[in-house]
Amino acid sequence: MRSRLVIGAAIAAAIIAFYVFDLQQYLSLDEFKTRQAALGAWRDGHPWTAAGAYFLVYVAVTALSLPGAALLTLGGGALFGLLEGTLLVSFASSIGATLAFLASRFLLRDVVQRRFGERLGTLNRGIEREGGYYLFTLRLVPVFPFFLINLLAGLTPLPVRTFYWVSQLGMLPGTVVYVNAGTQIAAVDSLAGLLSPGIIGAFALLGVFPLLARRASRWLAARRQLRRWRRPARFDRNLVVIGAGSAGLVSAYIAATVRAKVTLVEHRQMGGDCLNTGCVPSKALIRSARLVADLRRAEALGLREAAATVDFRAVMERVQDVIRRIEPHDSAERYAALGVDVRRGTARITSPWTVEIDGEPVSTRAIVIAAGAEPFVPPIPGLAECGYLTSETLWDLRELPRRLLVLGGGPIGCELAQAFAVLGAEVTQVEMADRLLLREDDEVSQCVRASLERDGLRVLTGHEAKSVERAGDGDGHVLVCAHGGGSVRLAFDAILVAVGRRPRTAGYGLEELGIPLARGGTVETNEYLETPYPHIYACGDVAGPYQFTHTAAHQAWYAAVNALFGSLRRFRADYRVIPAVTFTSPEVARVGLNEREARERGIACEVTRYTLDDLDRAITDRAAEGFVKVLTPPGRDRILGATIVGEHAGELLAELTLAMRHGIGLNKILGTIHPYPTWSEATKYTAGAWKKAHAPERVLRWLERYHAWRRG
Repeated sequence: MRSRLVIGAAIAAAIIAFYVFDLQQYLSLDEFKTRQAALGAWRDGHPWTAAGAYFLVYVAVTALSLPGAALLTLGGGALFGLLEGTLLVSFASSIGATLAFLASRFLLRDVVQRRFGERLGTLNRGIEREGGYYLFTLRLVPVFPFFLINLLAGLTPLPVRTFYWVSQLGMLPGTVVYVNAGTQIAAVDSLAGLLSPGIIGAFALLGVFPLLARRASRWLAARRQLRRWRRPARFDRNLVVIGAGSAGLVSAYIAATVRAKVTLVEHRQMGGDCLNTGCVPSKALIRSARLVADLRRAEALGLREAAATVDFRAVMERVQDVIRRIEPHDSAERYAALGVDVRRGTARITSPWTVEIDGEPVSTRAIVIAAGAEPFVPPIPGLAECGYLTSETLWDLRELPRRLLVLGGGPIGCELAQAFAVLGAEVTQVEMADRLLLREDDEVSQCVRASLERDGLRVLTGHEAKSVERAGDGDGHVLVCAHGGGSVRLAFDAILVAVGRRPRTAGYGLEELGIPLARGGTVETNEYLETPYPHIYACGDVAGPYQFTHTAAHQAWYAAVNALFGSLRRFRADYRVIPAVTFTSPEVARVGLNEREARERGIACEVTRYTLDDLDRAITDRAAEGFVKVLTPPGRDRILGATIVGEHAGELLAELTLAMRHGIGLNKILGTIHPYPTWSEATKYTAGAWKKAHAPERVLRWLERYHAWRRG
């Protein structure tokens, strides 16, 4: 901190002295022309001293971002000629620019990144990825003030070495033009005259060069990737989409909407996992379980002897009825009516432009892979032999297991474990980590665990599953776990494996084309959701990094639009504001950062918390468990993230998600009328808690004195 103050003070003193002593008068064109003969004579008598002094002055002016660099460049040509002047100016300007870059980085970068780091995240990632290209383009076009480029670049993650050599190379064309003009300085009437429309146009064309070069490089890379394949003379389709889950349906819908000829291929069920084995059936099951839980607590609402007998077969039949009611939204008939060619069959990519559907080749301009994901089953000895359940096979049950063991403490495991416990099963939940819902804050995990245990679950964290054995008495099976240096045996009649999901990447041609997989097993794509083949895209669970239905639909827009219009314009997938909900009771909803992530990433933030036991509607509903927690930058109301635990948390999250997406701060939420009494008031009261914590105490003390004076 002290060194920053010293260096900052020294730079400020030098700049102030420049203006106080009116040194800028020596850096004007008229002054130079007046002294040109004397300066030329001094240079002839002391060539090395003159060159060294000129070099140091140029470095100082550039490093301090002072006006006069253009005049010094002309002077370099006039005094030293084209070759020597170009050498002096080129190195002096690059060294001075780098010093300004370093000063900006040393004095300001930490402050700027700490305060605006989350907002600058996209820019930082772009600079890390392609900063050299951006800087080279700016250096070639003299319309952009070079001193401003130096200072702003210092605030980014651009490496110093990259900044120096790109500046050296990028400023060279402009340096040559200006130094050459200096050799004819007698004909130059003003510095502004040097920037004629013709010269600016020429530099602008130079500035486009790196962008064209990058596009050409991408085109050549694509040519190399595609050279072993024969490109069809014409195409049957504009787009073939593999998979009819959320991502595939949205991709096909967009293509049909813009009148492209699109084929959608699905070898399982239309609607994918979400409709058939995921979101829809699980929420239908949870709804039945919550009604049972509410009836058990009915006495708290003044109702006596309110009870229900669970008919598990009827519950599961209702789940199937819900699926049938929603099915038409995702049906082949609906999409065919929209103009989509829907095929039931197995797709296999046989070339970058060909997809075989049950052996029939279909040529296409572009392909979108939306094959989804499937439950991951760990290689635990004995597990395969015991007839385990997953979130896909669970829905075939018609008899409630007496003893259900749920393996996994993530969102799926917690949701289903709680539902089955409320419906009457004896549920044991086993998690290898030391807590449930690892991605959430500790207090969220504790709150969910307490709720699960209150509903009768036996929750065992820190237990690592080792093997499955048959029970000695022949009644069911036993899961053997390692815990605390010892061994724990857990008996069960049915086991539900819910330890995560893995992308479906096998069986449709990725291996033959050599499309690589990322570290998490997803199809490797760039920021445009493009695979190494420039017209093959992937989206949804198969592409990651999120496994949410709403994120799959979000990605599908980018994949479809880039696949159809990428030659005209491409769009980077935007992951800045991604909401997520775990449908336990109480629900857990989150968007953006939580405290744990902010701490791990070193992001300074304030936490504003509002507990639902203060909310009138929560009190009337006898559901006052939970809280709203919002993260903001210190002293500011911009939302960095929010976590809600409580009834209807998923619905409450929408307002905060909208606010984050469109830059609406807590002050504006506070100033918005919310109907009373509603759950939505929780977000308003959270904003009020932030406002109270930031009340202007000094102003309030003066107001107190003012009102006392008014009272006499």
